[in-house]
Amino acid sequence: MSGNRCLINILLAASLLTSPAAAVAKDAVGQPAAQVGVGSQYDTTHVYVAPEDVDIFVASFLATFGGQSTKQVVATVTPTPSSTTSQLLQTPAGTVSLFGFKTPIPYPFGMERTGYLVTDLDAAISLAEASGADVLVAAFPDPIGRDAVIQWPGGINMQLYWHTTKPSYAAFETIPENRVYVSPERADAFARAFLHFSHGKIVSDDAEAPGIEIGRFNDTYRRIRIESVFGKMTVFVTDGHLPYPYGREFTGYEVTNLKDTLAKATGSGAKILVESFTSDRRESAIVVFPGGYIAEIHATAR
Repeated sequence: MSGNRCLINILLAASLLTSPAAAVAKDAVGQPAAQVGVGSQYDTTHVYVAPEDVDIFVASFLATFGGQSTKQVVATVTPTPSSTTSQLLQTPAGTVSLFGFKTPIPYPFGMERTGYLVTDLDAAISLAEASGADVLVAAFPDPIGRDAVIQWPGGINMQLYWHTTKPSYAAFETIPENRVYVSPERADAFARAFLHFSHGKIVSDDAEAPGIEIGRFNDTYRRIRIESVFGKMTVFVTDGHLPYPYGREFTGYEVTNLKDTLAKATGSGAKILVESFTSDRRESAIVVFPGGYIAEIHATAR
């Protein structure tokens, strides 16, 4: 019997070590000493709207979440000639970098979901490459610093940026969630790469998360939650059979009262695309703001 128990223990240990979350976490061990992230309040969702929709989007977004906008400027924020309005919407639930391009948008801008402030752009690019990312746009100067665009395994584009004058922003009241959709074939590679870059940790890895969270009520899917200095991230591992608007929302915003927030959103011009539902101890809905920006909004379920 003792031999059988020993064999069972060995098999159990082996199964734990070969689970997806354990395998990804194991590969993230041995992180480099340098931390290039600054804080989640310096991470922004990049939102592109038509110039004529900029003001109505700003009014609706701030009416929904509170906060304020920086002064709007017209600038070139790409390494090749272009012109856009640019402003920062700072709310207690998340920050938006808003662009209203007056010219055609140079590739691959408009496809990046977020901008992450880093302590040293060159070091961050090197770390991203060492972690498995590609550099889509090499470092270039902008009016207030330097930028680069990278792509993670699975085709996830992000911008890294550095400011000449160090910014100082108040911490969020609630930390927004970067919502990433990847295929089963690339999910572990993406998680492994991002964990190595961010020094993050896997909070949960659910192989049978409720399909209602992606609009497929009778199915399950794999959901990975990650936390790091860059904030929260949820990785949706799917076969891509997603009903609209799932996969179009880049960011999930946490609020105290979902019903009240949705009332503010619809009262200021936003429309509800997915009515509120409860799953994984949260109440969620998806809305589209004037100008076409789609966002998930959630609160802890009562």
